[in-house]
Amino acid sequence: MNLTYYHVAKDVPENSPDVAVVIDVLRATTTISWALKNGADSIQVFADLNLLKESAIKWQAEKRLMLGERGGKKIEGFDLGNSPLSVTKKVVNGKRLFMSTTNGTKSLQKVKNAKHLFAMGLPNRKAVAEKIISLKSENVLILGSGWEGSYSLEDSLAAGALASYLKQNCDFEIDIQNDELQSALALWDVWKNDILKCLKTATHGKRLTSLGDYEDDFKCCSELDCLDIVPAQVERGVIRAS
Repeated sequence: MNLTYYHVAKDVPENSPDVAVVIDVLRATTTISWALKNGADSIQVFADLNLLKESAIKWQAEKRLMLGERGGKKIEGFDLGNSPLSVTKKVVNGKRLFMSTTNGTKSLQKVKNAKHLFAMGLPNRKAVAEKIISLKSENVLILGSGWEGSYSLEDSLAAGALASYLKQNCDFEIDIQNDELQSALALWDVWKNDILKCLKTATHGKRLTSLGDYEDDFKCCSELDCLDIVPAQVERGVIRAS
């Protein structure tokens, strides 16, 4: 299995991979994973806010929620922001979530043509890794979300965590294809015993801290292998639990 990692969407080649895994630790893919765990019917992701609103209005009001974040802050007029703590069972159960964030949803849109597309945070690292192993695909692309087109420490940490798990648990050869992923593996070795500190050290972690009290968000996003949910694209832009 060939593993490749790209820091941000603009770095990804145009050809569609067999398997793509999108990571946005702080916080989109963590929020997606928890929303599905708590009974959300599906999440439809958008880079464009106008398209999101046009799609959402077609759904019954009691069956939809709009989740939006820009610059770490909830978008005015939306039901929720981008916190995994907000997507409780009481709030999201049975509903379609229409979601747009600064970074994560752009990465999901970038690789929407992949044969298999999964969303991963640290809480569902093992679940996604085991799904990848079961597919036995030749090529797997891991894509971080970064921050407005630039590198993010926390996404690379999770990419390294995924690659490390695959290397340790696959019964077939894993070939690391680029320096970005080699660096991510090294990063994981450095921080794997203090994930929470890594997230707070990251530039985006500091950005969130400057906006308010996100301590519980940090704790939620730093938990490892506590969810058995595999968020998978079932049609372009639409993600459900698999």
